[in-house]
Amino acid sequence: MPPLRLGLKNSGQATTIEGLRDVWRIADEGGFDHVWDFDHLASIGADGTERPVYEGWSLLAAIAASTHRVRFGCMVTGNTYRHPVVLAKMAVTVDHLSGGRLEFGIGAAWAEAEHQMYGIEGLDHRVGRLRESLEAMISLWTNERTTLDGRYYHFKDAVASPKPIQKPHPPIWIGAGGDQMMRVVARYADVWNSAGGPSPEAASEQSRKLDEVCREVGRDPAAIRRSIQHMWDGRDRAQLVDRVGRHLELGFTEQIINCQGPDHARVAAAAAEALPELRGAFVR
Repeated sequence: MPPLRLGLKNSGQATTIEGLRDVWRIADEGGFDHVWDFDHLASIGADGTERPVYEGWSLLAAIAASTHRVRFGCMVTGNTYRHPVVLAKMAVTVDHLSGGRLEFGIGAAWAEAEHQMYGIEGLDHRVGRLRESLEAMISLWTNERTTLDGRYYHFKDAVASPKPIQKPHPPIWIGAGGDQMMRVVARYADVWNSAGGPSPEAASEQSRKLDEVCREVGRDPAAIRRSIQHMWDGRDRAQLVDRVGRHLELGFTEQIINCQGPDHARVAAAAAEALPELRGAFVR
């Protein structure tokens, strides 16, 4: 099994630039393996769409400039928000800004309110669009010319230079939970992030289904690392250590502590204090 890697997340929603920078600094200096934001254009959750939200990929460029060693990414990019050539170019730019530290997180997108209020198309065919977008981006990152005459996207002898620092391209993390999306994960992902698994048992069942789909498409299930997010308020360290250990037992070797507000830096600092104990989590 791959080694346990741990990250922090401040989504970029209902926070401040100072709060974001604090979490990035704690992740970079505190020994975490990665740090994350999210990709939404309006706020999500029970409090509605009107809370402030910063744009996720602009923040990634800032993380690249503000940190030195920690890897980072967007958990996860909404594919429908950008044309794949724009997203591919953004990813290459951030990869170069950071000296090759980008983790490329992506998903099919799901927030209906955003698509309705902004007139964004594609949610009805989001899985097919994601599949085609990944084909295009991987080709743009790795081939001198890209031609693709798809259902949703069309490229004709397209160039994309420079290429990413990371070869063949930054690691692809795909957030997914449904059956159709698991087939996309099996074909394209380096890391799968469990979406919709409210308990270790539910996440484990999703992981088992991914194993099955990988075998169906002829891919070794062990080639895809498994990731999970933990919502944490920074107060019950024993609970966090237990959750990390339980998920590690189930094969989730990429684990992200989502720092719940309003004081994101306090939660990140508490996670940093717990990091030696978290890294001591073991498979019993």
